[in-house]
Amino acid sequence: MSGLAASLQACAEAVRKGDPDRFAATMATRADLRDRLWPLYAANLEIARAPWASSEPMVSEMRLQWWIDALEGVGEGREPPHEIGPALVQVATPARHLITVAEARRADCWPEPHLDVPALWAYLDQTAGSVYWAAAEALGADAQAEMAVRAFGAAAGLAAFLQAVPELVSRARAPLADLSHDTLKLLAREGLERIDFTRKARALKGPARSALLPGWQARALLKRVMVSPETVAQGGLELSEFTRRARLLRAALRGV
Repeated sequence: MSGLAASLQACAEAVRKGDPDRFAATMATRADLRDRLWPLYAANLEIARAPWASSEPMVSEMRLQWWIDALEGVGEGREPPHEIGPALVQVATPARHLITVAEARRADCWPEPHLDVPALWAYLDQTAGSVYWAAAEALGADAQAEMAVRAFGAAAGLAAFLQAVPELVSRARAPLADLSHDTLKLLAREGLERIDFTRKARALKGPARSALLPGWQARALLKRVMVSPETVAQGGLELSEFTRRARLLRAALRGV
């Protein structure tokens, strides 16, 4: 097995173990497109884990800085000294957006919550929004699609963020200063509006539409928050396995 093939396999395996929903979405993507996505998703997973690498925020920030430096090197054609390095260099242009992700993740190293709803949306755009746009660009999206893709990515990121609330609270990392039911409903409504904006924009065509597949559950989850915001704190914000599979199949066939 060549170095690149081994690196791509390592990327796919990392996503399979660490981000099963994104893995399922990528497996629902055309086979010839997956190798453009695995390195981006594997690098995003490493970046997301970095803030939790140590109980010392400064140590976690150093881990993030390593990835920032590595991604800057990728843009100059240098392979990071990591098993996903050879694969990441192959998608150097879209990978540059992950630098924004890593910079925004510095907030995750510290226990202070996001101060308000606008601050949270800015974080979601820089993290999830950037990942979705990196994937879309890797699949050939035009530049004018960026706003719509980021809107969808931030909304999908919100759904995942709300699912993680109980764990964040248990780790003394309160995600938002105000987690009242009214605030959760407001967030969910804004998320649904962003998804609707992306759908109406029809900004992605052809293979690039697959970049939105990892958000196949977002609309249903945010609708649930609108109806039952208490499920966020209770840890019940999830779909049944049957519903998840059915929605992914429909999204793969018709688009998200």
